[in-house]
Amino acid sequence: MKNSEQIIQARVLGLLGGHNTEEPFPLFAQLREMGSVFPIQLPMGGADNQVWLVTRMEAVMQVLKDHARYTVDSRKLADNNHVQQSLIGNPEESGPPLFLSNSLNAIDEPDHKRLRTLVSKAFTPKYMESLRPRVQEVADELLDQVQAKGEMDLVKDYANPLPINLISEMIGVPKSDRSKIHEWSEKIANGLGLGRLDPEVTKGLQDFGDYIKQLVVEKRQYPGDDLISQLVAIEEEGDRLNESELISMIQLLIFAGHETTSTLISTGTLILFDHPEQWELLKSDHSLVPSAVEELLRFNGPSTIAGPRYALEDTELGGQQIKKGDVILPLMKSANRDELQFSHSEELDITRKIKRHLAFGHGIHMCLGAPLARIEGDIAFTTLLKRMPNLHLRIPRENVSWQFKLASQGLTSLPVAF
Repeated sequence: MKNSEQIIQARVLGLLGGHNTEEPFPLFAQLREMGSVFPIQLPMGGADNQVWLVTRMEAVMQVLKDHARYTVDSRKLADNNHVQQSLIGNPEESGPPLFLSNSLNAIDEPDHKRLRTLVSKAFTPKYMESLRPRVQEVADELLDQVQAKGEMDLVKDYANPLPINLISEMIGVPKSDRSKIHEWSEKIANGLGLGRLDPEVTKGLQDFGDYIKQLVVEKRQYPGDDLISQLVAIEEEGDRLNESELISMIQLLIFAGHETTSTLISTGTLILFDHPEQWELLKSDHSLVPSAVEELLRFNGPSTIAGPRYALEDTELGGQQIKKGDVILPLMKSANRDELQFSHSEELDITRKIKRHLAFGHGIHMCLGAPLARIEGDIAFTTLLKRMPNLHLRIPRENVSWQFKLASQGLTSLPVAF
């Protein structure tokens, strides 16, 4: 391997493993120049495993939608790869606690269709639209608590509690337990990376799983008008949903239901601060908020990578020969800056007409909660603009630090004044 490629590989591993917080986009641009599919060696289990990074949109979409050649479920292969275990937990029942290993994100057809059908009725665009008044209420309630102070931490006071309160209401998590849910999610998101499992994550996984199991027990005894009660009722009807599938489904809905939107609101606000001309444009025309949300998702969406895919057969992708069992990592943030798809792709333009981006994935594994995330983002930004038009950072920009989270980058704090 050439020295320059070794340097790039080290930077990629550091970034995806959460060991450094360098600005990722110049690195992604370098990778795209080197090809739409780029090999790196991932040290796992005492050996180097070759992993293919997919950098451009066309190739990423091909991987995400071609289920005949690529699978999310490594159990379909004779040799289980350690990469998946590092991201979503050990799929073995006797191993560490499951985390999403039986969820929609980790299975293919026909089980994927069966599970998605069970929750799809609760996640239709029509139902999501019906939640707008409640989303607005929560946004206003949160800002009411800080309005008189003239300052807040946008992450802790707004971006985090808004989506976690809403998904918790939908799922059936009591108000008293929502802070615990957020704490466990933060531990998991901050402690997992590619080839990385921090020690405290194991306890967080265990506690999270135990809590969900207890919640299911309570919903069986005292069902309510919430999604867990509906899923429990379905499970008791027959073999359509087993216990591990039920637990993983609820974990996914809680975790993904707030992490994505929280990151959109907090990082999106910082990005707008970093582009004052775009921020002023948005303040002068609130009707641009929906297109601004799409552009923020494209420009720096919540997920750096999609879940790993595994080649089911020898195939060709982006001019590279992929062997059966090879691991493929779609780089969503790189694909969303693809120069072949977007003019001036490295620039933020909230008036951009976007046909598609991959912030929520693509194909059957596209994020189930994307309509809700869009509504929450729309209302969150519009409410901020209306109630706090003079919103600005109250610390030096250089003091704002990014933190690597599971497959993404986020902010733990964003002090603002208004």
